[in-house]
Amino acid sequence: MSALQASDLALFWAGVIALSIMVYVILDGFDLGVGILFGTLREERQRVQIMNTIAPFWDGNETWLVIVGAGLFATFPVVYAVFMSAFYLPVLLLLFGLIFRGVAFEFRHRTQRFRWLWDAGFCLGSVVVAFVQGAAVGAMMRGIAVSDGQFTGGSLDWLHPFSVLTGIGLVFGYALLGAGWVVVKSEGDLRDWAHARIPRLAAIVFAIIGLCFVVVLTVDAGAVAQSHLRERAWGLAFPLLGVVALGAAVLAARARRDHGPFGFTVLFFLCAFLTLGVMFWPFMVPYQVTVASAAAPDASLQFLFYGGVVVLPIIAVYTAGVYWVFRGKVHTGYE
Repeated sequence: MSALQASDLALFWAGVIALSIMVYVILDGFDLGVGILFGTLREERQRVQIMNTIAPFWDGNETWLVIVGAGLFATFPVVYAVFMSAFYLPVLLLLFGLIFRGVAFEFRHRTQRFRWLWDAGFCLGSVVVAFVQGAAVGAMMRGIAVSDGQFTGGSLDWLHPFSVLTGIGLVFGYALLGAGWVVVKSEGDLRDWAHARIPRLAAIVFAIIGLCFVVVLTVDAGAVAQSHLRERAWGLAFPLLGVVALGAAVLAARARRDHGPFGFTVLFFLCAFLTLGVMFWPFMVPYQVTVASAAAPDASLQFLFYGGVVVLPIIAVYTAGVYWVFRGKVHTGYE
């Protein structure tokens, strides 16, 4: 069944899930990046400052991950079942990482003796979450074994050298996004520290992209051979624009701009997301399950639609409101 045969409701919910994934990647991506960068700081004063840049936002950002999971379960149950079967271990690691970094965020302020433990947990949890997300993307690029709507692969199929590479790439990508956010929200030596790291992180991300490109041209052609990127040559505009955005982020950092590095890094992630869309569409589970074949019955989608048009705008308005209320630089921290 092709995507053209998908109902309007199925396409609507596919769009909602895609948009929610993109919002999650940007919002939770920068606070995961801040957590990754946190582990490279040694001064307690700077650690407190960098945590204050995400204090009002970090837990709300994860709401969008809940929307993605609940949306898939309700509107595309086949996709949910296949994804959970294929990525059972990564999902468990992701949940442990999110839980541990959340606990560490709160507990590090309550103890002096074990602060080192919670600091390590906050950084390590952020790294683990970023890595498993990137590894899952790499595994999806290579394709997932599905037969009759059931995952037929092994529990460690996702752990492939190419997937490990994309996992490492997302760790540094989130760190770059986090450095841009720190520049936006901080002042003084912490802002200077973040500025100095943006070119280095961008260079590492670019190098990993180049290495991935070499890998798919040599030892692992399966990562792109099944995709639709070759027959949709116009889609190459997105990765090219992404590389330009990456370079622009470096130039903005060197020019000591406050919003430029973060804005261009967001554009880079948006281009990466659109590139994956070009590669995967019309598949929701590459390259076996399409939007049409995975969708729940229209009666269910319509019932959920009435709830979605009420709840989703409320979540979006709440999210925007939080960012508006806590806009500007962090001077003395949020209480």
